Amino acid sequence: MLTLPNFLTLLRIIAIPIFLILLTQGNYAPAFILLLAAGITDAVDGAIARITATQSDLGAVLDPMADKLLLVSSFLVLGIDGAIAGWLVVLVISRDVIVVLGYYLLYFVHHEAMQVDPSRFGKVNTFLELYTVGFALLSLARPALPLDLVNAILQHVTAVTAAASGVQYVYRGLLWHQRRGNVGRRGGDASAAG
Repeated sequence: MLTLPNFLTLLRIIAIPIFLILLTQGNYAPAFILLLAAGITDAVDGAIARITATQSDLGAVLDPMADKLLLVSSFLVLGIDGAIAGWLVVLVISRDVIVVLGYYLLYFVHHEAMQVDPSRFGKVNTFLELYTVGFALLSLARPALPLDLVNAILQHVTAVTAAASGVQYVYRGLLWHQRRGNVGRRGGDASAAG
């Protein structure tokens, strides 16, 4: 159902192509403002959903999808521009690919969807990735600002949280896989005994 939080999330998704067009055309200041607006609406839609008790399955899918689409596309474009280190772009995108492929592999093996709740590391990482994109954009929009050290530190901290959250999600997936395997074996043993 299209609640106000879901509508705001859809607006964020619709804004992504506009954001990317601004980036590729070198309009960094308007792109930064649009990124800021996306961050604000992300916080607002979550708060509205909690306050009004309008959380929905659609919102649970759309919200992280909007974040991932924005972040992955931003990292790619800013990595090509050289505003974000290439190694960090590879790390962030590889982590997301591994997590998504692992999820689908588990679904293929067990024919059951694994419940994926964001971990603390995952939330911190998303927050830091947004800040990394924001500061990279600010550096491009205002080259006179001395942000090189801030950008370098932020990118290294983001790398640590990306790796840590990736390992955490893989570990969760392996535990879930092991539990599903144990349940299947116990069911098979019970059938054999009967």
